Amino acid sequence: MGKRLYVIVLDSFGIGAMPDAAKFGDEGANTLASVAKSPKFSMPHMQWLGLFNIDGVDIDGMKTPRTAGTIARLTEMSNGKDTTTGHWEIAGLVSERAMPTFPNGFPPECIEKLEQAFGRKVLCNKPYSGTEVIKDYGQEHIKTGALIVYTSADSVLQIAAHDSVMSADELYECCKKARDIMQGEWGVGRIIARPFVGTYPNYTRTSGRHDYSLNPPADTMLDAFTKARLTTIGVGKIRDIFAGRGVGRYIPMDGNDDGMSKTTATLTEQFTGLCFTNLVDFDMKYGHRRDIDGYAEALSKFDEELGNFIMGMQYEDVLMITADHGCDPGFKGSDHTREYVPLVIYGQTITPGINLGTRKTFADIAASAAEMFGLELETKGTSFYKEIKR
Repeated sequence: MGKRLYVIVLDSFGIGAMPDAAKFGDEGANTLASVAKSPKFSMPHMQWLGLFNIDGVDIDGMKTPRTAGTIARLTEMSNGKDTTTGHWEIAGLVSERAMPTFPNGFPPECIEKLEQAFGRKVLCNKPYSGTEVIKDYGQEHIKTGALIVYTSADSVLQIAAHDSVMSADELYECCKKARDIMQGEWGVGRIIARPFVGTYPNYTRTSGRHDYSLNPPADTMLDAFTKARLTTIGVGKIRDIFAGRGVGRYIPMDGNDDGMSKTTATLTEQFTGLCFTNLVDFDMKYGHRRDIDGYAEALSKFDEELGNFIMGMQYEDVLMITADHGCDPGFKGSDHTREYVPLVIYGQTITPGINLGTRKTFADIAASAAEMFGLELETKGTSFYKEIKR
């Protein structure tokens, strides 16, 4: 077996408001504190690794005298709190300008260009819940063939279409056209295809979601691994977030459990390089819907599967568990929240019990990965690898 780094992102698992949270309307947000109150919350493996010993984490009775892992609290240096910005920063790329959001919908000239490209009219054009928008606009969409275009508090443009109106492949083509249009001042982080099925009022979204991200403006750790001819595996929406750049092998997943199962399965393979996994359910199914018990239950299930993952790790394997932003299910609204994120590191070649304190940027992960593998990567991150390797 070669040296392998596993980076698992618990999408939206924040651990407390950052100092500038008030600027984002997020003062007092704390995803971990909210979910830890649920009777369904149980994370013994993460407790053993040191999650509850991280700076600023204060959950009664959960600290451990000696952590099996090495830990840190990561600050987001980028100006944002969305999935693309967070993942790009984890991979070494700090975004100084926030990606644009459209709380009042997209401007008329933008909609006009989209309609011309689609050859269809547009419905909705405002921030909306993905499940509510198909209920409220689904009938008109099916009747007229107009596409449901909506956004959220995130930097996204989402297009929903019923399978009787447009096949998933046709919807993906529309999203690609939208991606070409949504650049510059309209350059949202992601264009998202949202196919749905069923009859009114019981429409349901399918698993055919597909994201079309902006191209990263500079190299990320995925590019660095690829240039060094090392393996890169993206599990879940990693490929979409990086517009496919630097992702050598893509492993699709159907929910967190499937994502963890597929990530664990790669432990039996022979490769040297990076496996980068995103577990989106925490954010998509529970954070945005403000479902505290659902979020807690999903974390507990992840923790259970983490035990199986750790059992399968080989001598040179290193595991880093982190997050890309917060989405506090106990907080007002339904938006992401500007929070610190955890970093928990484990492996037989990693010194246990080290607290790396509060770090200035998520990009320290990429800097450390680059040093671990001897890669060239320009980043604002600072490597901690020499501090933690045995």
